[in-house]
Amino acid sequence: MFGQKKQLVNAQQQPQDSVIAGSEQPQNIVDEASYDIVRNHIFTTIEAGVATKLSAEQLAERILEAVTSIANQQRLPLNYQAQQQVAELILADMLGLGPLQGLLEDESVNDVLINGYQQIYVEREGKLSLSSLKFRDENHLLHVARRIASSIGRRVDETNPMVDARLADGSRVNIIIPPLSLSGTCISIRKFSKQSLGLSDLADSGSLSAEMATFLEVASHCRLNILVSGGTGAGKTTLLNALSQQIDNNERVITIEDAAELRLQQSHVVTLESRPKSIEATAEVSLRQLLKNALRMRPDRIIVGEVRGNEAFDMMQAMNTGHDGSMSTLHANSAVDALVRLENMLLMAQSNLPAVALKRQINAAIDLIVHVERMRDGVRRIVSIDEIVGIEGDQIQLHPLFSYQAQGELHNGKLNGRYISHQHLPRCLDKIRYFGLEHVVMKLLEAA
Repeated sequence: MFGQKKQLVNAQQQPQDSVIAGSEQPQNIVDEASYDIVRNHIFTTIEAGVATKLSAEQLAERILEAVTSIANQQRLPLNYQAQQQVAELILADMLGLGPLQGLLEDESVNDVLINGYQQIYVEREGKLSLSSLKFRDENHLLHVARRIASSIGRRVDETNPMVDARLADGSRVNIIIPPLSLSGTCISIRKFSKQSLGLSDLADSGSLSAEMATFLEVASHCRLNILVSGGTGAGKTTLLNALSQQIDNNERVITIEDAAELRLQQSHVVTLESRPKSIEATAEVSLRQLLKNALRMRPDRIIVGEVRGNEAFDMMQAMNTGHDGSMSTLHANSAVDALVRLENMLLMAQSNLPAVALKRQINAAIDLIVHVERMRDGVRRIVSIDEIVGIEGDQIQLHPLFSYQAQGELHNGKLNGRYISHQHLPRCLDKIRYFGLEHVVMKLLEAA
C-alpha cells in the first residue's frame, strides 16, 4: 500500500488533462460512466470533516483504497492503471480545482477563461485557443467556483453573483454566475508569473527596443513619476514589475493593490491589499483608504497596481507632495485616452474643483506615460513613451519620445515593425541631471 500511495502522489503532482475534461492524450483510459459511479460513491462515503484533517498523502491512500473497493464491488472495467487515474482525478477534485489544476501548473499558460462547463479557453504566447478540457456539468463548475471563493473568505451565490479573488499562488480570479451570466458560470483567471522579468528581458523578447529599455531604466532610477497605460492583458503589471527593479534598495516603497501581483525585489517594501466586504461582514477597505493611510507611513515611493476611481486624486496628491518615483497603471487605449480617463477620475473625486486645476495637478504630477498593447500577433509591445510637457489652452500636451511603427507582417504571422526615437530633448532632463545620468540620455539621442 505504501508503494501505491507513493506512486499515486507522484502521479498526482504531474500536470495532466482530466479524462472527464475530454482530453485527447492516450494515457487517459477511464470512461466517463465508470468515473461518475466511483466518484459519486466516494463523495457520499468520505466525510468532508474527516478528509480535511488528512494529509494529501493520507487522503490519496484512502481514495485509492476506496476506488479499488468500489471497482470490485460494482465490477467496473477498471484495471490497476485506470484505478490510479480515477484516484488522481478525484484527488484533484478534492484538493485542487478539477480540470483547471493542470492548466494552473502549466507555466506556458497565461490566462484561463471558462465560459460555462463545456468551454475552457487558454492563452499561450498571447493567443487564445479552445482547450479539450471541460467540467462534468454546471454543478461541478459551480462547486469549483465556490471553492475558490471560500478559500479567501468570500462566497458566490445568487445574492452575491460576482467575486474577485486571488489564488494561493497569486493568480487573479474573477467569477460571475447565473442569473447575471446567461452562459453559465464564468471564471477568468490571470495567472501569476513566477518569473521576474527585467526591462532588458522584455527588450530581448521584442517588447521594446534596447534604447527604450535604457531610457526607462534611467527614468525609474531617477525617480520620475510614471503612468503605465494599456488594455486588459497588455502587460501593464509585468512592465510595472520591470520598472520597479531600478528602485534603490535603500528606499521605502509601499505597494497598494486590489489583488497583490507586484513582486518587488527590494528589502524595504510594504505591501497593502484592499479588502472587500466578506462573509463575516468585515468592513470594506478601499484603495483610496489605503492610499491615505500610506501617506502617513513615511514612504519614499508609492506604487498603485491600478487606478480606476476616486483613488486617482490621492495618487496625484502623493506624486505632488514629495513622493517622486511613484508609479501606477491605468486601463486606456492610448496615452491620450489615459489622460482623458485620469481627468474623469479626478472629476469624480473632486467635482467641486475646476477642470483646469485638475489638469495642472496632472501636469505637475506625471512625467511619463508608457503605453503598452497586446498586438494582433500576440506580442505585447510598448507602443509609445510620451512625456507630459505642459498645458496649452485647455489641453495637456504630450511629446512623443519613443514609439513603435508596424510596417507589415512576416511569413510566420508576426508583425514587422520598428521602434522609433523621436529625438526630442526631454523636459525631465533636469530631474535626470540631478542623479548624474543625463549623459546616458544624451547618448541615446545621439545614437538615434
